[in-house]
Amino acid sequence: MKKIILASSSPRRRELMTTAGQEFEVIVKDVDESIPEGTAPVDAAKMTAKKKALAVAAEYSENIVIGADTIVVAGEKILGKPADRADACRMLRMLSGKVHEVITGVCIVCGERLENFAQVSRVKFYELTDEEIEAYVDTNEPMDKAGAYGIQGRGCVLVEKIEGDYFNIVGLPVAEVVKKLKSF
Repeated sequence: MKKIILASSSPRRRELMTTAGQEFEVIVKDVDESIPEGTAPVDAAKMTAKKKALAVAAEYSENIVIGADTIVVAGEKILGKPADRADACRMLRMLSGKVHEVITGVCIVCGERLENFAQVSRVKFYELTDEEIEAYVDTNEPMDKAGAYGIQGRGCVLVEKIEGDYFNIVGLPVAEVVKKLKSF
């Protein structure tokens, strides 16, 4: 049985893998997460996930390595993690009352074999007042999350409805990952 390595420091991804009954180790390498101008959002998420997985797989090629990257897309604009409080408020205003996409790119690699895929979920936010946005940002929860919110935390009250995989929105389409792991 090959060892599984999660190439992600995300506590949410670790929790999802554990909940799914997977035994794994976490090993993270620094990678350049910049994306070339004009890259489609799905390709951007897949590209970063692949960079993360390959950086770890270079040292641990006998193991199964999983890299992942989650992005939030409003219109054609990719929203990463907010730089500061004002940026978090700006992002939440941008998402208020609208539908946006959450895309998680995943790359699973073992030796010469590589699977790189993405899953897309759609999220609709309630119309948010400035007071609601400020109160949420005051919790500090948005600061380490793409799109400045966490659906699994206090950000759940911002969400009117979702289409697609809830766990993808949290940060990993865990059912699809586990299904693909079986083939490795």
